[in-house]
Amino acid sequence: MSSSTLPLILPSHIIHTLTFSKAVLGLVVFVALRFIGTAIYRLYFHPLRNFPGPKLHAITQIPAVYSIWKGQYHNLMVELHHKYGHVVRVSPNELSFNDHRAWKDVHGHQKPGQPKPIKHPSWYVPAINDVHTIISANDVDHARTRRIFSNAFSDKALKQQEGLFARYADLLVHKIKESYNKDKNHVIDMVRMYNYTTFDIMSDLAFGEPLYLLTNEEYIPWVTNIFKSIRTGSKAGIIRYWPSLYTLAKKLTGNTFQKKRVVHFQYCVDRVDRRIARGSDQPDIWNLVLNAKEGRGLSKGEMYANTTVFMIAGTETTATLLSGLTYYLLKHPEVLKKLAAEIRGAFQSDEDITIEGLQRLKYLHACLEEGLRMYPPVPIGLPHLVPPQGVQICGDYIPGGTTVQVQQLAMYRSEKNFAEPNSFIPERWTSEADGKFNSDNKHALQPFAYGPRNCLGKNLAYHEMRIILAKIIFHFDLLLNEESNDWDTQEVYTLWQKHPLKCKLTPVRE
Repeated sequence: MSSSTLPLILPSHIIHTLTFSKAVLGLVVFVALRFIGTAIYRLYFHPLRNFPGPKLHAITQIPAVYSIWKGQYHNLMVELHHKYGHVVRVSPNELSFNDHRAWKDVHGHQKPGQPKPIKHPSWYVPAINDVHTIISANDVDHARTRRIFSNAFSDKALKQQEGLFARYADLLVHKIKESYNKDKNHVIDMVRMYNYTTFDIMSDLAFGEPLYLLTNEEYIPWVTNIFKSIRTGSKAGIIRYWPSLYTLAKKLTGNTFQKKRVVHFQYCVDRVDRRIARGSDQPDIWNLVLNAKEGRGLSKGEMYANTTVFMIAGTETTATLLSGLTYYLLKHPEVLKKLAAEIRGAFQSDEDITIEGLQRLKYLHACLEEGLRMYPPVPIGLPHLVPPQGVQICGDYIPGGTTVQVQQLAMYRSEKNFAEPNSFIPERWTSEADGKFNSDNKHALQPFAYGPRNCLGKNLAYHEMRIILAKIIFHFDLLLNEESNDWDTQEVYTLWQKHPLKCKLTPVRE
């Protein structure tokens, strides 16, 4: 047999290489075909196929997840709603709304027996001790928990706290004057000062003692951990878009997957235990809760879990609004001048500034509302899940299994809801409003959410915001430092990631 007719015999390592290459090629082809098949289904056969939005968003959740990771999800939602209208398909199984009707359809009361979206169980998880909070609880447990805590957050209870609010607002004023007396050119970061104040107030309400942030003018590690956990939690939360990966990550890492949550929880546990053991006659949260008939049934686990919520929802968000509103006032000197005239004209001395007196100031209220519209503390939507039978939202049938969100910032920056939506104009909330603002949909503004699960601390937040801001403006002339001119250009990781707000404050009275 000639050499030309001998069969070709390849070395074994070459055969293995070719086999491996074929396997890899086969896997690539399989993945590609599966992606194409999934894309075709999601574009042309999926139950959400008729809802508007970018085609790439309909095919994969990656664009939405990428924007969350980059802290730009809030801007993406504003852009998509501006382009596509009141409802947008932002990922394969997710719809976003910026129509005011969505507040009632997603968050509001429904008729008995009528299906309604529920808080998405993948996003609203229990505290570290596996006890649900007032935020994550189902409707029945939420109603029970809300009844227990409502006494502590009632208007009557909050007026009992007026001296506490005033004490910390006065300390804030004192600290700023102290800095001015040391250096008349001193520039102050008002983000820090507002955070110090709101954290000290809530700590006193929840634990019977402050954190002494204002006194020491420094964050303690626990508060720094809270800020970091909000950011990292938002980034880590994107894994929920792939439920199987989320479950696997929790199994592999245990609580190290949420280490910062563990630190926050344990700090709250220690403080609550210390407060209960010490006892107190002051009308703080736990006295008002535990002295009420229903509150006696509150377990220690529920106390711990809900305190973790209060120490974020009742602190950072209030300071956020104060920071944002201060920035917009400084960017609009004519508004600040008008507000200062109202506050300084209403009170002859600091002692005259009371909760009741502040509630009568109409322009102050208008500035707060416009601040909440321009810079809502929670600028994105809260994920809800449509039940299997589907629901009606804004006149559209939404199939079961769909994730839906009502977007805050996108709602408030829409021309369909507000004239000149990107302009800071408090007059739109007053009787002096120009005729073009008569068509503003005031009902669209729901910064404390809507319906039976709206923010329990809404009145607390308004009282704090009024008294803190009023005392700052009563005592100081404010000037924005040049380095903070573009302060409102910020990332969002669930909450705004605030830069230092550098201001010069000059006392106007002793």
